[in-house]
Amino acid sequence: MGDDAAVTVLGEAVVDLVQAPDGRFAAHPGGSPLNVAVGLARLGVPTTLLARFATSRFGRQLRTHAETNGVDLRHAVDTDDPATLAIAALSDDGVAAYDFYVNGTADWQWRDEELSPALTGRGILHTGSLAVFLSPGADRVADALRTARAQGTLVSVDPNIRPGLIGTPAEARTRTEHLVRLAHLVKASEEDVAWLYPGWPVEDVLRHWQDLGVTLAVVTLGAGGAVAFSGTRGFRQPAPAIDVVDTIGAGDAFTAGMLAELSRAGADWSDEDIAAALRYAVEVAAVTCTRAGADPPYRHELRGRAGGGESDAST
Repeated sequence: MGDDAAVTVLGEAVVDLVQAPDGRFAAHPGGSPLNVAVGLARLGVPTTLLARFATSRFGRQLRTHAETNGVDLRHAVDTDDPATLAIAALSDDGVAAYDFYVNGTADWQWRDEELSPALTGRGILHTGSLAVFLSPGADRVADALRTARAQGTLVSVDPNIRPGLIGTPAEARTRTEHLVRLAHLVKASEEDVAWLYPGWPVEDVLRHWQDLGVTLAVVTLGAGGAVAFSGTRGFRQPAPAIDVVDTIGAGDAFTAGMLAELSRAGADWSDEDIAAALRYAVEVAAVTCTRAGADPPYRHELRGRAGGGESDAST
């Protein structure tokens, strides 16, 4: 992590193979952690990405994408392991479904010494998605989060559930709750929550995560915006009405917007800080949904835009 980095993002960089209307596939940089890092950098936040990049053509494409967007890669790892591939199929309403090729790929082979740059005791450390579930690296990532938190780093986790790759809901729930106990901030999607906690109201899941020790628990609701709990306060942020092109990278854009605002607020988040972060996050995600692929906005593109209305905070 660079000395001036406000956020370190830890996790995978994945090649998204997206099928075009003519049936051909195009390779796009993706993976939730890479998307979050690029989103943060475009929003003007000094950001380091701790990722393992394949030295193949696909890996070079991922590395170049991060570098050209201003992400600090000084501690990224180069490896001869193959790049992870995700095959993305879009529904008629622009929602993406994925098939993954993950066996033996670069992103899950972490060694302890490769993770040591995350343990600075400064700023925010964000991780999530497959990096916190897939062996052998997942346990090492969790150990890094525990050490980083003990040293004073603010820890953020997005489980970003990928059914079919992370075991049963019960197994994934156990892993997720282990991570929640290590985190100050947990953000998940409505779909994540429904899969992990079938039949649970979203608000009950948020309170459960608070009981496990998290400071701020957030769930995104797609076109419904987002809901959050912190301390005794509840927050609900509506989303603006937009014409959706696709939802690829929308959740990651939300995370980037939220972390951008919270990183500027410092270590102690007031209710006003949280409400502002939710407004900004919803705006960033909404802009991303109006264009193809994981293409989050730059900070200057958000000036003067409506952020989806005022956040509603209640006890």
